[in-house]
Amino acid sequence: MTDIKRLFDFPYYQLEVHNLEAALVTKYNGEWKKTSTKEYIEKSNAVSRALLKLGIQKDDKIAVISSTNRTEWNIMDIGILQTGAQNIPIYPTICAEDYEYVLNHSESIYCFVSDQEVYDKVKKVQANTKLKEVYSFDQIDGCKHYSELFEYGKDESTQQDVEKRKTNVSEEDLATIIYTSGTTGKPKGVMLTHKNIVSNALDSIPRLPLIDGETRVLSFLPICHIFERVLIYIYQHAGASIYFAEGIDKIGDNAKEIKPHLMSVVPRLLEKVYDKIYAKGSELTGIKSKLFHWAIDLGESWQPYKQNGSWYEFKLGIARKLIFSKWKAALGGELTTMVSGSAPLQERLTRVFCAAGMQVMEGYGLTETSPVVSVGMYANKHFKLGTVGKPIRNVEVKIAEDGEILIKGPNVMKGYYKDPEKTASVMTGDFFHTGDKGEIDPDGFLKITGRKKEMFKTSGGKYVIPTLLENELKQSRFIEQVMVVGEGEKMPAAIIQPNFEFISDWIKRKQKNIGTSPNEIAASEEVKARIQKEVDDCNKHFGKWEQIKRFELTPDAWSIDGGHLTPTMKMKRDVIKGIYQDLYDNIYRD
Repeated sequence: MTDIKRLFDFPYYQLEVHNLEAALVTKYNGEWKKTSTKEYIEKSNAVSRALLKLGIQKDDKIAVISSTNRTEWNIMDIGILQTGAQNIPIYPTICAEDYEYVLNHSESIYCFVSDQEVYDKVKKVQANTKLKEVYSFDQIDGCKHYSELFEYGKDESTQQDVEKRKTNVSEEDLATIIYTSGTTGKPKGVMLTHKNIVSNALDSIPRLPLIDGETRVLSFLPICHIFERVLIYIYQHAGASIYFAEGIDKIGDNAKEIKPHLMSVVPRLLEKVYDKIYAKGSELTGIKSKLFHWAIDLGESWQPYKQNGSWYEFKLGIARKLIFSKWKAALGGELTTMVSGSAPLQERLTRVFCAAGMQVMEGYGLTETSPVVSVGMYANKHFKLGTVGKPIRNVEVKIAEDGEILIKGPNVMKGYYKDPEKTASVMTGDFFHTGDKGEIDPDGFLKITGRKKEMFKTSGGKYVIPTLLENELKQSRFIEQVMVVGEGEKMPAAIIQPNFEFISDWIKRKQKNIGTSPNEIAASEEVKARIQKEVDDCNKHFGKWEQIKRFELTPDAWSIDGGHLTPTMKMKRDVIKGIYQDLYDNIYRD
């Protein structure tokens, strides 16, 4: 049996143990196309042979940029890694100038793109880079198609050269450089070795409820991010069939078609799913309306392991049959587990989705830790609300005196590419400084309490942890995004992006004499008064020095394209403050 040491060992392990007919499945022109394990490996080998013909040497860099997850990405990943070269994944949504920076900083010499939009951005900067050629997955006029590599590498007599390259790839060798979508400054290139990622995948496997050879998963979080990428390797090891969603807007449709058992999510997605469900439920009348809100209230008080007692479980059984079964049906009907990462998840959402029979297991990690540090698991009492589970095996978590989370293990990065000073600044011996603050409870569960750098001090000398206030405020259905401000100021305040969709429905439902455009909503005194109630409720949970004294509403939605958010949906605090400097000034004008 294949001993997995390098990332390209995963598909060979799958061939020996599972040999799937549907290893990777992508939808083309309205039809799901299955790629078997055997075909996956054959195509990857053809890519490797072609790359050797193109002169690719060990440690060369090849960029891959894809707007959606797809079979081709995975074939290129294995094809590149087998040659001893490195796969440089790039977020598709960043601007052309950032493409140029990453391509140059990584010294990438070939680039593979998914579609016309990405190709146009690359072409805009290609002359300023070292790129020899650009290939595309879609058919694009004027661009070489990636299938040319299959033709170029069809001579199997040169496979022995690929095998030699594979043999010469050590688990300690660099596998990839992932450029973090930093909230400030230029992206940092995180160097991850084969051992970093392989160990993390293998050490995470016991936490996922996978059924060997039977599990269907839906993949849609960006594969260029290490979270989804590691899950892909885990799925391959488990013999799960991986279906790639057409896009975030098609998740519901794709889920109904393939009926997944498992998928990874980010809190933002669950918030949107819940908001849509709640909006539909709010349109109900009579007994149906009462039943819907009864089920929601029941869900919001859910506790794991039947801690609420038999009477609660009896009522929950009724709620699942009458209400929650429809939620499940909207996501295919067979979804049992969602793994959530990237950002803190509202506890209310965890309760409601778990009550609905779709367990949400929250995890914690960073690109620099490959990424998994800890994750919840319902089995064996490894799940506790308000925490990110227990650390996985071989990963040591230590809390520094100032509360910072420190990580040690085989998953900790090799360092930042071309930046030894930055690398040294985040390491103390073998421990990586995460910049996050947290605590480990008596049962060994890790709880994240905030970002070390994001904690600020008011002019009165009081410390405020904005993420705690933000997470509380975002539980309101009236609030889509919120950034707590006040560093060096006399009081904490908030810049809030209203939930325009929900408030628009609220205005119509309540027959308010208010316009429903984003500008009209943001300017409405009645909307502000309603959101003030939400802020007041939030403030009850905090000390006087922490409470939000004033807030302003933004007239537009915060987005990746607008520059407010990173590709992983984290707030760019400095950018947001700059965009809404007038609102900030208005808060502190008096």
